[in-house]
Amino acid sequence: MVSSSMADLKSTRPYRIVMKMMEKDAFSRWMGVEVDDVREGYCKISCRISAEMVNGYEVTHGGILFSLADSALAFSAASYGRVSLAVDNSISFTRKSVSGEKISAISECVNLSHKTGTFQVKVVNESDELLALMKATVYRTSEEFEL
Repeated sequence: MVSSSMADLKSTRPYRIVMKMMEKDAFSRWMGVEVDDVREGYCKISCRISAEMVNGYEVTHGGILFSLADSALAFSAASYGRVSLAVDNSISFTRKSVSGEKISAISECVNLSHKTGTFQVKVVNESDELLALMKATVYRTSEEFEL
């Protein structure tokens, strides 16, 4: 992203909402999550897999992939301006990743109603190969984000 585009992104309400959430999201910060793009109903985040994030097979722990997808989900659902809580998530793992790789989670809203939202989250590696696919439903509370 060029710097003028980043400046444009940082001025948006969805970006400000995500940054407010990140202030209190110690786990996403521990993972080294970076916000690459966000707009209403969409969020792309990324992180680099560290040695602490791999399992006994020396591949990325499934919980890390799930957590990155869950964070992208939370940010994309909140981008509409209302506090939203996951009520159902399912994930399928399709390919392994390893320490040192940068992975990204891209969350997109596929259906939105007054009280619920359905999202699809793809976790990909730097070659855009699918590592995991999540389907999730959120409950949209009436609580609005105050910025």
